[in-house]
Amino acid sequence: MKPARAKTPRKPQVKKGSQTNLKDPVGVYCRVRPLSFPDQECCIEVINNTTVQLHTPEGYRLNRNGDYKETQYSFKQVFGTHTSQKELFDVVANPLVDDLIHGKNGLLFTYGVTGSGKTHTMTGSPGEGGLLPRCLDMIFNSIGSFQAKRYVFKSNDRNSMDIQCEVDALLERQKREAVPIPKTPSSKRQIDPEFADMITVQEFCKAEEVDEDSVYGVFVSYIEIYNNYIYDLLEEVPFDPIKPKPPQSKLLREDKNHNMYVAGCTEVEVKSTEEAFEVFWRGQKKRRIANTHLNRESSRSHSVFNIKLVQAPLDADGDNVLQEKEQITISQLSLVDLAGSERTNRTRAEGNRLREAGNINQSLMTLRTCMDVLRENQMYGTNKMVPYRDSKLTHLFKNYFDGEGKVRMIVCVNPKAEDYEESLQVMRFAEVTQEVEVARPVDKAICGLTPGRRYRNQARGPVGDEPLVTDMVLQSFPPLPSCEILDINDEHTLPKLIEALEKRHHLRQMMIDEFNKQSNTFKALLQGFDSAVLSKENYIQGKLNEKEKVISGQKLEIERLEKKNKTLEYKIEILEKTTTIYEEDKRNLQQELETQNQKLQRQFSDKRRLEARLQGMVTETTMKWEKECERRVAAKQLEMQNKLWVKDEKLKQLKAIVTEPKTEKPERPSRERDREKITQRSVSPLPVPFLFQPDQNVPPIRLRHRRSRSAGDRWVDHKPASNVQTETVMQPHVPHAITVSVANEKALAKCEKYMLTHQELASDGEIETKLIKGDVYKTRGGGQSVQFTDIETLKQESPSGSRKRRSSTVVPAQPDGTESEWTDVETRCSVAVEMRAGSQLGPGYQHHAQPKRKKP
Repeated sequence: MKPARAKTPRKPQVKKGSQTNLKDPVGVYCRVRPLSFPDQECCIEVINNTTVQLHTPEGYRLNRNGDYKETQYSFKQVFGTHTSQKELFDVVANPLVDDLIHGKNGLLFTYGVTGSGKTHTMTGSPGEGGLLPRCLDMIFNSIGSFQAKRYVFKSNDRNSMDIQCEVDALLERQKREAVPIPKTPSSKRQIDPEFADMITVQEFCKAEEVDEDSVYGVFVSYIEIYNNYIYDLLEEVPFDPIKPKPPQSKLLREDKNHNMYVAGCTEVEVKSTEEAFEVFWRGQKKRRIANTHLNRESSRSHSVFNIKLVQAPLDADGDNVLQEKEQITISQLSLVDLAGSERTNRTRAEGNRLREAGNINQSLMTLRTCMDVLRENQMYGTNKMVPYRDSKLTHLFKNYFDGEGKVRMIVCVNPKAEDYEESLQVMRFAEVTQEVEVARPVDKAICGLTPGRRYRNQARGPVGDEPLVTDMVLQSFPPLPSCEILDINDEHTLPKLIEALEKRHHLRQMMIDEFNKQSNTFKALLQGFDSAVLSKENYIQGKLNEKEKVISGQKLEIERLEKKNKTLEYKIEILEKTTTIYEEDKRNLQQELETQNQKLQRQFSDKRRLEARLQGMVTETTMKWEKECERRVAAKQLEMQNKLWVKDEKLKQLKAIVTEPKTEKPERPSRERDREKITQRSVSPLPVPFLFQPDQNVPPIRLRHRRSRSAGDRWVDHKPASNVQTETVMQPHVPHAITVSVANEKALAKCEKYMLTHQELASDGEIETKLIKGDVYKTRGGGQSVQFTDIETLKQESPSGSRKRRSSTVVPAQPDGTESEWTDVETRCSVAVEMRAGSQLGPGYQHHAQPKRKKP
């Protein structure tokens, strides 16, 4: 077997704001029950009276790749398999009962896996009374002769006590006890044979320094916490065979001193150990137990047996109780038997058993959480909220952990290998719990009356009237006769006195001889005893020498192990430093990696934003150019349509001229659709051009206003205020027009046509004016709508532009009668043309370009 591995000592934590002189740690004890069968595999070994060691069972080593693990846990004290109930009581429960009698609270609970011996430890078994009957026995042994009469103390529903005078107490007794019960000594009281062996305690135990000037009353209550509900096990519910009434759960309340209590809980006043245990046994029969795979009678609820001791001082005369409620001291000892904590797959629980196991594990988990938070708050100075309210169990005992009394816990473990994992969890919880510190309760002063009041007015003290040894010896001597001599002739008194004295002397001599004989016998016995003691001492000394040799060898082994431990600790320290360095490097690299990742993320985000912006710009530019292309194509199409229309019109005019008779005077070509007037934009406008006949005697043609093709209709002339005055010769003129700067419904309702003047910059830098025309229609809703039908373009060009003026020379007609190349529509639209009447060439064959007027 491998030697036990020493546990690495914990580093002392710095506790902020803790007052160690006013706090005591939770006392955690461990009790190991014996194995059921000698050949069972054991996983727990008691190292010494404060340490146990857990071994990994064989099956678990195989499941975990042969990992052999040994763990040690330390407790305040460890009780082995041969520990008696008396030894456990003297160490754990005796101080709590002593504090109870002196006015301080206490909490004792057993914790462990199902079948680990919790109920045996708390209640006991026949012939071996547990902690509960022993606590009751010690209480009544201490206060038996100082108990108050029944109903002097009366419980109320506010977790406090009232005092009644002797008369009220007597009336209360008569009211509650209709049939008087003859008073019999407690030793002669008939005890229930079912639990008689459990409360028969051979050892007499009594508290020290009991206040004799006070009276005491003992009240007990018994509750269980089942499925996170509180039930009163002492509540008497009338039995209804037709419709049985289920037990009602109780509520937790807080009294005026901020202590938690169960509201409406039954409290029974008891006067002896037998009576108190009988009340407990009556409630124990109502407790919920069930048959599980691990235990035939497994507790399915947490049971809490409360012993409340009420103490009140006597008055100044020492006869009656002081009738002052403020002087009452109430102390309470809670004995808690927790339900077993185990995994449900091991209990094979189903249905209600599964629900019970879940609630049990939940409440125990809440208890562990509370201990963890308390330990963390005390060790690191934090102020986290302890989740007492998550479970009725922890909420009920909140005051104990806040400093209302001592807290003791007995961890019961079963060393069999099947309970290894559960025992491991129990040990870890115990290790955390014993690091929690609870504030030490403050001593309470009872009253300021003079001590010794009880026996002040009594004829005899508390010591009995047993005669002394000297008195017994004197009484064994014959009585002396009367020594009174009244007559000088009296000859009988002195002889009788001498005879009596001689008898006394003889009797005294016999007693001296008997005493010497007995003293010699006693001396011989003492000498024999001394020789026996000497031989025993020699034997013990030999044994001690052997033990000292063993101890010296063990000390050498311990020194060797300590040296090895120091070496290993030095290696561990070096490894810890190396680990710290590596962790620091790892932390730095992680930070650098995170920084680079953040930088890359920012760059990626910037890139995505830039791509989105460029994509938007590309989309916007594409849409802009598409619209521009569409607009240019539409303008070009409109321009080509206009050119085709002008060409058609000119061709029609030429056809009319050719086909009409020559004697008739030719009509002037229609000027309904004049071409765009080409004028040079300058600061001062050019002089108005004139048209001349060839003989230069024809007067100039009067300029006429340009007008729309639909001049006969009524128009809305929409000229925006932002238009630029072009100062051209030919201006659009629409008769019967309503000129507006902003289109409105009122103007549209009065007209049939609509014209919008629009200006924009052409590609050659000149201003281009467009007249957008449309028809006005009425809508069904009573409004007006415009449908655009035509666009006229007015453009101003410079003579020095790309378009060249044609020569004014006369080009003869071609022999085949076709027009010359400059007589096409575009050429005829770009120059002023005038045909002379009676020309030899005839109409349509010879055109004369009107030259510019020269300055004289």
